[in-house]
Amino acid sequence: MIASSASALSLAGAPFNFAQHVIDCNAARGAKVAYRDDHGDLTYGELADRVRRVAAALSALGVRREERVLLLMHDSNDWPVCFLGALYAGVVPVAVNTLLTAADYAYVLRHSRAQAAWVSAALLPTLASALGQAPSELRHVIVAPAGAVSPAVSPIASQVADIDVMPGITTHSLTDLIAGQQPRKLPAPTFGDDFGFWLYSSGSTGKPKAAVHTHANLYWTAELYGKAVLDLRADDVCLSAAKLFFAYGLGNSLTFPLAVGATVVLMAERPAPDAIFKRWREKQTTVFFGAPTGYAALLAAPRLPAKSDLVLRLCSSAGEALPRDLGARFTAHFGCEIIDGIGSTEMLHIFLSNRPGHVRYGTTGTPVAGYEIELRREDGSAAATDEIGDLYIAGPSAALFYWGDRAQSRATFQGTWTRSGDKYTRDADGYYTYSGRSDDMLKVSGQFVSPFEVEATLVQHAAVLEAALIGVADADGITRSKAFVVLKPGHATAATLEDELRAFLKTRLAPHKVPRQIEVIAELPKTATGKIQRFRLREVETGKK
Repeated sequence: MIASSASALSLAGAPFNFAQHVIDCNAARGAKVAYRDDHGDLTYGELADRVRRVAAALSALGVRREERVLLLMHDSNDWPVCFLGALYAGVVPVAVNTLLTAADYAYVLRHSRAQAAWVSAALLPTLASALGQAPSELRHVIVAPAGAVSPAVSPIASQVADIDVMPGITTHSLTDLIAGQQPRKLPAPTFGDDFGFWLYSSGSTGKPKAAVHTHANLYWTAELYGKAVLDLRADDVCLSAAKLFFAYGLGNSLTFPLAVGATVVLMAERPAPDAIFKRWREKQTTVFFGAPTGYAALLAAPRLPAKSDLVLRLCSSAGEALPRDLGARFTAHFGCEIIDGIGSTEMLHIFLSNRPGHVRYGTTGTPVAGYEIELRREDGSAAATDEIGDLYIAGPSAALFYWGDRAQSRATFQGTWTRSGDKYTRDADGYYTYSGRSDDMLKVSGQFVSPFEVEATLVQHAAVLEAALIGVADADGITRSKAFVVLKPGHATAATLEDELRAFLKTRLAPHKVPRQIEVIAELPKTATGKIQRFRLREVETGKK
């Protein structure tokens, strides 16, 4: 096992298999519950056994080292078994969003050249449709009945083999496949820098890209953030609103808790407020991982639990910057801090964060130890204190490149630095504050306007649940700002609301930051991670002309 003090270089150049690392870390916790999903518990001993059986099964199916396997499954105890089993075998799992279309999966299958696919039974028809849309190299489909959201559409294990997905593709039951294998004794002799897994970007700015990550990248996020910042413990019970197929969710529900021997609660259903509250109470959740839109929905829910009903000790937020008012209201109600940070698919998890006991709501905190942060002007020079600059990161968890996309790889991964695409400022105390995505920044009257600043101010109004700001060109081609707002339940649109909101903003923002137009809409377009897709709003506005 590699000590936590090892350098990134020595870890990269030494034999290291992350799945074996997890098994070693929890060798003395065989009877302890590692995962608790909607169907039952999985102990650390059972996890290790099933991981080794999955690795053996992949070899038996003829899947070779560094070949890809699609992982299209709802969150269940089977998900970490399959992911870690692939790593143990030196095979590369490609974790994908369960909310995509058949056309999206057809693209991923072609792009990744996956040889096999794990799929929850409820998602099998969608995968079959994807396979019918375009040729692929897929040879095996392995179905996990227990991972389905609705048992009514889940074929039982004995029926799975009878499903005809596509000619030439063999269908297996994951349960039967695991049971029929002897556990593989030794992991594939991988190194820290060997290909580990792929994650596709969420598509908040367009077509998703496949970030190629290593075995060591998982280790570093656990050491530098899960342990050093969040201080996760073996007695913690963790629940993440972000699903395992996201970089954020993968750290929350696999990398971090397994590195310390904690217990993870998994839920296949959508993370709606009542579903979250139920698991906070019944599963005695101590650490919760969410996103700003989710926290806003929790606080607005009619059945908001009291602090005394829960044992929450810590919450985390990422995906987008957490508005100051939202964090303060959550802490006032629950007596629990939200540790806001920023990470990315390219860096795997959070590299800039607030710290427990030292939270400054409205900021993203300070650099996580082990990472370097730079803010640069458009000419590449260093941005001054309180000046908006482009955020660059250097650290040991960066992806190697985007698969099959040299141009985007060169634009993003620049030597030891990764260009985030985010705009930030840094104050005199070294705290960083989000200003928006580089593609979303507005220049009004010759001055930069941060969409996030305006949006964070709008949600301070009692009627506003969410907000998004974009630039719209007027008849003269001059950029004017327009805000879209979603109202809280019970607040009907009033004819005077736009004037009321504008007057509210004028008392809190500089004149050039106040939107020229404010429109109330039913919902904002978002990715599955909850990130607002402002480019969709721009497309709609362009289509009106």
